[in-house]
Amino acid sequence: MRGRFARRAAGFVGLVVLFLVVLTAAVSWLLTTLFGGGWVSVVLLVFVLLVAAAVIRQVVRSVRLTVAPMGDLIEASARVEAGELGTVVPERGPREVRTLARAFNAMSARLAANENERRRLIADVSHELRTPLTVIQGDVEGMIDGLYPADVEHLERILAETRQLERLIDDLRTLSLADAGALGLQREPTDLAVLTADAVSALEPQADAAGVTMAVDADVDLPTIDVDPLRIRQVVTNLVMNALRHTARGGRVIAQVRADADGQLLSVSDTGVGMDAETATRAFERFWRTADSSGAGLGLAIVRDLVTAHGGTVDLRSEPGRGTTVTCRFER
Repeated sequence: MRGRFARRAAGFVGLVVLFLVVLTAAVSWLLTTLFGGGWVSVVLLVFVLLVAAAVIRQVVRSVRLTVAPMGDLIEASARVEAGELGTVVPERGPREVRTLARAFNAMSARLAANENERRRLIADVSHELRTPLTVIQGDVEGMIDGLYPADVEHLERILAETRQLERLIDDLRTLSLADAGALGLQREPTDLAVLTADAVSALEPQADAAGVTMAVDADVDLPTIDVDPLRIRQVVTNLVMNALRHTARGGRVIAQVRADADGQLLSVSDTGVGMDAETATRAFERFWRTADSSGAGLGLAIVRDLVTAHGGTVDLRSEPGRGTTVTCRFER
């Protein structure tokens, strides 16, 4: 393809040169006809020849400067088509061609990053699905072989793992809908303080088992906001569960709802281990988690996508040994 493009460019230059030669010959004949063979005719003819030579030189130079970088882009496009994502071309040539090369490099890098993310996502999903499936398969096979009794203890263990699978599948579906821009929201006027209190109250058994104290602190007489209550309840649940997961026994988790000039703020703070700056920057990445985390690494990613779908923003502040605070801002 690159050679074909170069030949076509050379053919274009040849046609331009031929056109200028013919045009120069026609102008020379016209000058000779009008002025005869006098010095005026000679001067004008020399001027025409110089102009034609300058035009030809500029055309050849422009095509030469353009053909090489365009050839690079053609060759790189073929390599990307063949699967070599991340291919980079040198940014050279005229300004427009350099802009095109810069855009191509950005596109190629984004494709490579998306492909790497896809592969990592498949590997992480496979790992997360394999763990509960292994437990279920082991218990069922043990019951069939007579190693385990089909009692309440073993059946409850299987049930817990199936619920874990259900949660993981629901989380993946939510992320998939968010990526596709198809996350439907059933908005209705909602009291964010009441919704937060209800969601926190539902998690009291987990907090009691972990030995963590929970509390809700909300401004009084907050106006309702137009959100999807089920999705926002999921946001609160994920934030509180994440806080409980990283807070040691005797710690505290507080959910706050505040009004500000543009809307309302929902924040969940804990007295847990906290995160350093590098860890905090990766907290919203899918399937990313610290070594001591027992979750799947999807909770904060879902929080970010759900809040963003409502037109809001999410901010995380954390410090090692001093806990973490995640704040969601909802506009009116």
